[in-house]
Amino acid sequence: MNEPLRIAVILASVREGRGGPIFGSWMAEQAEAYGGLDVELIDLADHEIPLSLPAESPKAAGADYPRPEGQSDLTEALEAADGFVIVTPEYNHSYPASLKSALDWHFTQWQAKPVALVSYGGDSGGRHAALHLENVLTELHAHPLQARLAFPRYWERLDENGRPNDPESPVYAKAMLAQLAWWAEALRTARSAASYPG
Repeated sequence: MNEPLRIAVILASVREGRGGPIFGSWMAEQAEAYGGLDVELIDLADHEIPLSLPAESPKAAGADYPRPEGQSDLTEALEAADGFVIVTPEYNHSYPASLKSALDWHFTQWQAKPVALVSYGGDSGGRHAALHLENVLTELHAHPLQARLAFPRYWERLDENGRPNDPESPVYAKAMLAQLAWWAEALRTARSAASYPG
């Protein structure tokens, strides 16, 4: 029997008063309940992610950037993951700079791995952020899933404990996780058979 798939749930926002912990912890719970997944919740606020990058691109160097020591735990977690759930807000019709920096510092860790997107925000529910993110993930040779979750005007859709109260959300989460698990298993098998030709 295969080892459980390792899924990293990433909280993208580092802003004070953010809604990310609500949806990050909720999504991690949904993934645990799905079964067969080894789930790790990663909060980008806990890691050193400088905005400035070295001059030479990793494509030119044929390797990743040399990273600050404060990123070692994040790098190891991304490297070990078989798939990702990115939980992002929408800021000015896009996603946070903290997430863009984490993506840019880690060039190979996303390759040939599936990514599920969970967004939250105003009327759009963060869908603009998810669309921008999809383009970047594709450039990094990741596989963004078709199934995704969005929470429009999320502050109106929380219960008295500050948890999502839409009864349909767990149904959509389960469908998304089914896609994530399928792709994670397929791509893990492919990566073990041959190095990804990125």
